[in-house]
Amino acid sequence: MRKKYNTPHRSRVIKTRLTGEEYAEFSERVSFCQMSQAEYIRQALTKSRIRPVITVSPVNDGMLSAVGKLTAEYGKIGGNLNQIARCLNEYGAPYNALSNEVRAAIAELAALKFEVLQKVGEAVGNVQTYQL
Repeated sequence: MRKKYNTPHRSRVIKTRLTGEEYAEFSERVSFCQMSQAEYIRQALTKSRIRPVITVSPVNDGMLSAVGKLTAEYGKIGGNLNQIARCLNEYGAPYNALSNEVRAAIAELAALKFEVLQKVGEAVGNVQTYQL
């Protein structure tokens, strides 16, 4: 008479390769737990916590300096634009008298945008990957 087991039918196979050191560690863990390799892997799959890999761009002094400069410049430009708006609202000054200031403020914003994109591009080119 054939012995029947009360286990689920498993038809999927997982294959992987290990280095000598990895296999030695795996075998040691399997022996310590006193279970088969297959059971150890099944339990590792269902009961372990997976640590995601996170990719970050390192922050350097150049990046911090650029962001600090950007913040200060945006503050100055915002102040200038507020003065222009206040002048237009309070005194009804014609737009032609202020057009040079408006153009200068827009040019400063465009220059800052270019500088920020350049610094970010340099930082992104230096990406590193970490596992938690």
